Parts: sequence; C-alpha cells; structure tokens
Amino acid sequence: MRAQSSVFIAFAALAAACGSDATNSKNYGDPPDAAAFNPGSGGPGDGYGSGAGVDGGAAFVCPDEFKRCAQAFTFPYSGETSVELRGDYRGPESWVTGDAMTHVGPSWKASVNVPLGKSVQYKFFINGSTWVYDPAQPSATDQNNNTNNVLSPVTCSPAICDTPPATPPGVYDWRDAVIYFVFVDRFFDGDPSNNGSAPGGVSQPAQYQGGDWKGVTAKINAGYFTDLGANTLWLTVPVKNADAFAGQGVGGDSHLYSSYHGYWPTDVSQPEPRFGSLQDLKALVTAAHGKQLKVIFDYAMVHVQIGSPIYQSNPGWFWPNSYGNGDCVCGQNCSWDAQGDRCWFTGYLPHWNYTVSAARDFSVNAAVQWVKDTGADGFRLDAIKHVDVSWLTQLRSQVQSQIIAPQSPQQRFYMVGETYDFYNRDFIKSFVEPKTKLDGQFDFPARRMIVDATLLKKQGMDSLASFMDGNDYYYGSTAIMSPFIGNHDLPRVVHLAQEPPLWNDQGSDGKDRAWQGQPGLPGDQKTFDKLANAFAVLLTGHGAPLIYYGDEYGMPGGGDPDNRRFMQWSGYSAGQTYLHDRIRSLAAIRAAHPALRRGLRTTLQSSADLWVFVNRTAQDEVYVAINRGDSDQGVTGLPAAPLTELITAQAATGPTATVPARQTRVWVKK
Repeated sequence: MRAQSSVFIAFAALAAACGSDATNSKNYGDPPDAAAFNPGSGGPGDGYGSGAGVDGGAAFVCPDEFKRCAQAFTFPYSGETSVELRGDYRGPESWVTGDAMTHVGPSWKASVNVPLGKSVQYKFFINGSTWVYDPAQPSATDQNNNTNNVLSPVTCSPAICDTPPATPPGVYDWRDAVIYFVFVDRFFDGDPSNNGSAPGGVSQPAQYQGGDWKGVTAKINAGYFTDLGANTLWLTVPVKNADAFAGQGVGGDSHLYSSYHGYWPTDVSQPEPRFGSLQDLKALVTAAHGKQLKVIFDYAMVHVQIGSPIYQSNPGWFWPNSYGNGDCVCGQNCSWDAQGDRCWFTGYLPHWNYTVSAARDFSVNAAVQWVKDTGADGFRLDAIKHVDVSWLTQLRSQVQSQIIAPQSPQQRFYMVGETYDFYNRDFIKSFVEPKTKLDGQFDFPARRMIVDATLLKKQGMDSLASFMDGNDYYYGSTAIMSPFIGNHDLPRVVHLAQEPPLWNDQGSDGKDRAWQGQPGLPGDQKTFDKLANAFAVLLTGHGAPLIYYGDEYGMPGGGDPDNRRFMQWSGYSAGQTYLHDRIRSLAAIRAAHPALRRGLRTTLQSSADLWVFVNRTAQDEVYVAINRGDSDQGVTGLPAAPLTELITAQAATGPTATVPARQTRVWVKK
C-alpha cells in the first residue's frame, strides 16, 4: 500500500478550495505498508589537474526540496484519549513518528510544515493503536483498497526553509560522519612479522615503515578514534601493490618510492601482505563496527603497476603507451585535463580503458567483492576525474543491486571522490549524484577559502562567511561533501598556520621541503590557536569533515613524502595537546547537536576577523562565533536569554558576548 494523506486547510483563503471542516465520520484502516519506509538509493599515483573558472560565494538559497508552507490539520473529537497526525509531510520518518494533536473544543488540532507545491498524504493514529482517515476531507483509495487523506499542492510566499528530513529508522545518516584518514603504513605497527622494505635504494621517508591493519585494530579497541570524536575511518588502498618495485615519483620527481601508499596496485583481488591478511582486514572492520565506527576503503582504479598480471595478460584493457617512450604521459605530452581519462601518470602506470566493457566489468566486480568480503561501508575513489564515467555509474549500480538491495533496512553506501581542483565547483559537482554517481567529493574549493581566511589571512572572515553560505547546498540537497584542511598530497597544514607561513599559497605541494629542509614543529601557541579555529569551521558545519592522521596534533611535515611521517604517539608539546583537546571538544559538541550536522545555517555577523552564525533545526539551535583576530571581538545577535558556552562550560547571557583573540565559542540556550 502506498500511504496517502491530506490535510484540512485552516487558512481562510484556502479553505474553500481545499475542502470543508472535518466531520465526526471516520473510517478505520491499516497503517502504511513497509514499502513506504524504504530509503532510496540514494603522492605518487595522484593527478593534479588545474581547474578554471574561479567562482565565489553567494547568499544562501533554500533548495526547493526544503521549502515548506505552514499548514493546520483538524480531526473531529469523539472521546479519543490521543490523536497523532502521521503522513509523508516530513518524508518516511513522519509515518513512524508523527505530530501529537491537541484537543481544542470539538476538534483535535495540529500545525505542521508541508512541502511547497507537492501533494501530501496522511492519516490519523488514534489512541496509540488504530489508523484512521477522515472521509470528510479529500481522500484516495489505492489498488489495495487502502484509503488515505490527500491534500492538493499548497503554495505560500515567502516559503519557510525547513531542515532536511532525517533518514528512515535504522538507516545511518552520513551527515553525522567525522572521517579520520588512517594512512595504514604510517599509523601503528601491530604485527612486526609482516614488515619489510622495497629494494632499489628507497630512502626511509618513502620506504615501508611497518603500519598495518592489526595496528589500526589495536587503536580501535583502545578507543583512540572514539575518544577523539571520529566515527568513520578512511583506510589507504587495501589491494596488493608492487612490493618489490621502486619507482620514481610523478611530475619530474626523481626520488625512488616504495608502494607504501597503495596507489601502484598489481592484484586487485588480493590484500596487501605488508598490511596483513584478508582475515586481519575483516577483523578491523568488525572491531570498528563494534565501536560504532564506519569504514571506507581508498580505492585505486585509475591504473595498475606495469608488472601487474592484469596488464600483462590483458594489454587491450588499457590505453596504449610504449613504456618509457612517453606516448601519452600526463603533464608531458598529454594534458592532465584534456586527456586525463587516458594518459599514463608515469611510464610504469598503465591507465585503464573503461570504454572496454570487459575491463570495466573486471574492475567494478573486484571493487564490489571487497565490500562483500569485508563489510566495508563506502569507498574513497582516487582521482575520479581520470576515469571514464561509465566505471562510476556501473559501480553505483552494482553496489545498489548487490550490496544495498538485500539489506533491511537499506543503508546508504557512501562514495566520496577526489577531484583535485581548488576552484571549479561546477566540475566537481558534475560527479555528484548520489543515486547514480558519487555521494560527494572532498571540498577543495572550501579548503581554499577556509585556509585563506583562518590561517593565511588572505581573505576576510566575511568573505569566508559569504562563500560558505552559498556552498552549503551548492552540490545538491542530498550531497554529502567532505570539507578538510589537510590531506596526504599537501604539506602539513600546521605550517600554513604558523607566522610567517612556510608556503603563502595554500595550494602549494610543499615539494621544496619534501626531502631537504624538512620543517619542525612550531613552538608558539598562536599557531595552534589558528589551526583550532580552522577545525572549528569544519566541525560546526555541513558535510562529513575530514581529519588527516596526525593533524589532530598539528604534526609537522613538508611535501610528499614528508607529510606522511609515522604517527606521533607521545612527546606532545603544550600546543599539540591543546589542539587535540579542542578538536575532541568540538567533535563532542557536534555529536550532541544535530543542528551543527544537519541544520540550516544563517550568518548573523561577519567582519574581517569575526564570523558569527546560527545553525537551526526544529528542535536544536546552536550559535557559533569564530574570531581569527589577535584581539577580543564583541558578538551581537545572540538570544536575549541565559546561555551555556559549550567549549568553556561557562554561563552567559545574550544578546551580546565577547570572544577572546583567536578563539571559537559555541552557545546554546539553557
């Protein structure tokens, strides 16, 4: 049965058009069927194409899907002890948990927001046990002889901008995710027996260093991620790589590297032995799920290493190139952008040709099998702009049919892409469509703005506010982007926070300090204050924010491979401890307040040094002020009521407050 509903229109102007007042006649029926509750489907080896068409911020525009009109519902009183309005006006959740009606005179009454311009379906739930429709209000009967009230589309001006609906019961909401990028080889060594080095004179910074899946599992079980507030682990590529191969870097880098990073796969059906066995990886995922952590795998699907049996046996599955002759090498005689879906990143990395259906089938089937074998919850898809889009759409289709469809309830399988472009949001957006392509991408343009405003001070906080106001739903109302400030292809972000910064261009790869002149840890508190503010932007807004391993302690490092040092597990400075504790506090505040994860954001005040905004849902309201300046800033526009500041746990009273220099403050009403 398809549940349907209608409402009595209380507004005088609409009453005549939409029906008369409800009467005492009733018809008792069945609840909506279960179908109504099913969710819809909703370094070396990396490419660095530049984008074009710099775009800026924009004022907040409410997505059409969120526009609502206030609507009154009535039901005739006949001695009921309780009446609850249920329907599809908030999506599937409002069939499960509706809105209590109030007994007023001869009627039960409730006012709710209904979608602008869309038909609404509803019933009444009587005395906590019986479903009812009211024949005095417009209704419809489906093919299963189930009758529900029906409301014709309603319009209003101005429309109310409502918050996105919650996911159906039992379905994980990826808007709640805080992603921690675990660089497996550099994180924690849990099993020295699988350690080893690649031959050929690879220096220690680019050599295997011993981290493995047992090490990650040990940190899961010890509660490291839970304590920090991360609830999703992004693991480096799990497939077998070219262990006995030493290759030169990309883009003229003559240093030798091992494949510790995972981007030189040889056998996509086998696990990387230096990380452990398939059973070790399964145990990691099981342990993570036991701690309520999700796990996503980095997946390298652009190319294989030239010694791979896949390439040797099936050269027709790859774009042609003569090894070493440079027929089509990205950035040399082929453009990263114009030929990016077929040029070889370097002479030892054959590029998949996914216009060949057999190649596409093989690669997609292998990716899906990893999910079946391990229970992983998503993929991070490397350099997605360098593969034919048919690969992505086929992966989404097979994940839906083979992984999601058999589930009850059906979960969302999160696929986040990497398109290395700091400027062209429309290009990044072209890959985002949760039902057929990606759920979201790493938000490089937002990273540019956050770093330029909070760390480098090349833009004002008012410019950041304007950009973020227009960015919240830029990629679509159902997209879940991942904002970040640090990753494995950029120098450690702590060096952009220090004064003067080591690199004044936030997009610099830091290669000038990758192998010599490697930076040390800044010793001043100001650096860590600024970095904490940058994380505050990530953790108080939309998307699934990313923490690159070690950035919670402000680990130092130049460009690749210096930005991939082994994780620091002790000997923290005062600044490092402060930063870790502030991130942990912000993550806990985020977890406690849905408004920060899912609410509609409104900027209340902005200037060169200050950004004040409020995030709201129907049940939650959180005020945030971020002061990047070196002096205290006054805040206005807070509620004229008793407040609690959540970072310091101090009481306050609005509508004004003071934010200390280089600090973030977060308030809620008492």
